Amino acid sequence: MTETTAARSARSARSARRHHWRRDVVELAALFTAVAVADAVANTIAHGPSGPVLLCTMAVALLATTGFHIWWARRHEHAPSPPDSTASDVAVRSAAPAPEGGARETVLWRLRTTVRDEPGSLAALSTALAALRVDILSLQTHPLSDGTVDEFLLRAPAGLAPAQLTRTVAGAGGAHSWLERADAHDLVDAPTRMLSLATRTALDSAELPLALRQLLGRCTIHSVPARSLTGQPLAEEVPAEGVLEEHTMKFRDLSGGSLTIERPQLPFTPTEFARVRALVELDARLGQRVPPRRDVLTLPEGNEITVRRADTGDLAAARAMHERCSDRTLAQRYHGPVGDADRYLGHLLSPRFGRTLAVETASGRLVALGHLLWDGEETEVALLVEDAWQQRGIGAELLRRLVAMAAEAGNESVYAITQASNTGMVAAMRGLGLPLDYQIEEGTLVITARPTGVPALREDRTELRLRDGSRHG
Repeated sequence: MTETTAARSARSARSARRHHWRRDVVELAALFTAVAVADAVANTIAHGPSGPVLLCTMAVALLATTGFHIWWARRHEHAPSPPDSTASDVAVRSAAPAPEGGARETVLWRLRTTVRDEPGSLAALSTALAALRVDILSLQTHPLSDGTVDEFLLRAPAGLAPAQLTRTVAGAGGAHSWLERADAHDLVDAPTRMLSLATRTALDSAELPLALRQLLGRCTIHSVPARSLTGQPLAEEVPAEGVLEEHTMKFRDLSGGSLTIERPQLPFTPTEFARVRALVELDARLGQRVPPRRDVLTLPEGNEITVRRADTGDLAAARAMHERCSDRTLAQRYHGPVGDADRYLGHLLSPRFGRTLAVETASGRLVALGHLLWDGEETEVALLVEDAWQQRGIGAELLRRLVAMAAEAGNESVYAITQASNTGMVAAMRGLGLPLDYQIEEGTLVITARPTGVPALREDRTELRLRDGSRHG
């Protein structure tokens, strides 16, 4: 490591104190010598026969010595100062020529590579990157038993090919390298990012899968409930401290099930495992929670309804709504026997598996549910509106909000499973104004939308209006 200016100053001060007594002894000896010489000269001048001649000779010698000293001082007054590493670094940086052509176009890259755990390995890699005019913006280290995984955020010239970058890293000693494009969000340092993700997780149970995906990058997250709808055990027993494998992490889930994270393209490190475990433990300690936000909407006939987040506390109200729905409405929603509809509610309302929006009347009756369900790397959207409240634009409003949530979460697509005869759901998907893909699977219609560019919901809007099946400010 380079010695700092403060360290050098402290060392010089200690050295000065250490040699101070030697300088005092020399000065004291010189003083006594000068006194003795002066006394001898005085006696010689006063009592010797050639005193005046000696006095004039000494004056000439003193003038010659003084002149020589003045000449020597003027000759060396502009001599360079002793080398200093800090000053030298500043001078070199100041004198370095600016890139030709002004500002150059650059791109951001995330690079992860494994280097040998020995002195100089990181320096060799940094030197090789500097030769390509690649700037290291941040560095995280993940120690392993037989090496160190270094994760860089790089700013590289736009014309630098990814293959050339990885070849250079390999030539400098990097192994098992992985490279992907980054964006401005990656400029946030690791502690700040962890605090932000912890805050999101603390405010909303449904944020945990999204926070983990943002922390780990492209990965697949599976939340497995403890039991199936028929009561059969589903989740495997996971130790309290979790399980770390090369491409898989497993943890106990708050609901009694398990949480499995997979990333086939890149192995997990112990550092990542520790960060994920901290978020999972925070989620378990805080228990189930949803934001208290409530939006009031006015229907065309003047009735007011409230849209809010729902959770398992709304299970009884949701079952009561099922009883008021017709068999046809339930069949279109659940694609199976109507008698099994109530079994799905516990799963659908759990924040662990997604987000649910509930619509209730001014009297507090639940009349509609909208679900956004995490399905690995994909996201499913589903709606259920009580028969007496259909054809009023409620389903379209719920769908728009759910797709906006998916866009905020970074999902590239959402899909809805319905039947071709469910004209209301098909019309609501078309009303989004997004690119749609249609696919028939065993008589079931799957509509996929790309939510990129959907405007996010404004947090300061508390009163909205519905007219002609669409929302207006």
